[in-house]
Amino acid sequence: MLNQEIRKHFPIIEQEINGHPLVYLDSAATSQKPQQVIDAIRNYYENDNSNVHRGVHTLGNRATEGYEGARDKVRDFINAKSREEIVFTRGTTTALNLVAQSYGSANVGEGDEIVITYMEHHSNIIPWQQLAKAKGAVLKYIDLEEDGTLSLDKVKETITDRTKIVSVMHVSNVLGTINPIKEITEIAHAHGAVMVVDGAQAAPHIKVDVQSLDCDFYAFSGHKMGGPTGIGVLYGKKALLNKMEPVEFGGEMIDFVGLHESTWKELPWKFEGGTPIIAGAIGLGAAIDFLEEIGLDHIERHEHDLAAYAMEKMSQVEGLTIYGPKNAEARAGVVTFNLSDVHPHDLATVLDMHGVAVRAGHHCAQPLMKWLDVSATARASFYIYNTKEDVDRLVDGLQVAKEYFNEVN
Repeated sequence: MLNQEIRKHFPIIEQEINGHPLVYLDSAATSQKPQQVIDAIRNYYENDNSNVHRGVHTLGNRATEGYEGARDKVRDFINAKSREEIVFTRGTTTALNLVAQSYGSANVGEGDEIVITYMEHHSNIIPWQQLAKAKGAVLKYIDLEEDGTLSLDKVKETITDRTKIVSVMHVSNVLGTINPIKEITEIAHAHGAVMVVDGAQAAPHIKVDVQSLDCDFYAFSGHKMGGPTGIGVLYGKKALLNKMEPVEFGGEMIDFVGLHESTWKELPWKFEGGTPIIAGAIGLGAAIDFLEEIGLDHIERHEHDLAAYAMEKMSQVEGLTIYGPKNAEARAGVVTFNLSDVHPHDLATVLDMHGVAVRAGHHCAQPLMKWLDVSATARASFYIYNTKEDVDRLVDGLQVAKEYFNEVN
């Protein structure tokens, strides 16, 4: 599917913002939704709306088939060994918290170590901070190289036999860095630690094979990959999930309830208490169908090309600083930057006046901002509907902003 054909599937980008055609460069925050996903959600509510796993009537069966069919699509999408290893959650944040609260609470003790990196999103920092405080454990950070990448030598120096959990993002939402998850997993396992991966910025953009990575847990969100908000996935190895206790209790996740004791359903339903996110799962399944029709290899190649083009063009803007790996092949389709003497919020406002949507702020990565020695940055993040013309519009907007603030100053 050619890029111009892909764009036709996204109705939201066919609009004007402030009198200019929309250039949406904030897909790392949330992606736009193809018509197929919108139609799938609408079809569920118009034709199949019912609760799942409970009724024997036709609508209940249809809803259950759609919901559980989405689980099978996720299993195939990340090459999990079993559908029982796929737990639906509200998103990456919920999935990471589930691991921390269930596996972490049962397996981390006083003096044990939890290892993360300076580039992590807050959702992969705060759950481990809270676990470390509750258990008297030590939270350790792997330092970054000057270009925002991870050195395996530093990984080896940081992980020890006291380490119980290593949690690293697959792709940085700020630097775009693609981390060597398979190699980090090998190091973690050599010390008896489990490997947790924040895959929120990876699953939409590169082919993920959890069996090849050999990670123990992998979390990602639907809304960053063309699916709806409010749905996410926790992959966990079956042997680990079987030993873990649920963290939410109520209907749907129970087997038997007595007056004083209860038992849980088998995997994966023991972690899905209450009415599940049925429409969200069906929408996620439709998004997976769409991405696989395009091909993850094509998506990755397209974004590498866009990132390389953007870095080349943006580097010609005087006073612009780009953060992260200089080699576009080492990063996903994210380019984070600052323009000298212009606050990122002011820069983003000027760009928006020209129809270009970028992110500005700390990107839920304040420790990384401190490491970069900045208070905030601007970020352009690309996806399958973006083009080189979008990059040109961004660069034109940067030049306009630069001229405007030079005049003001």
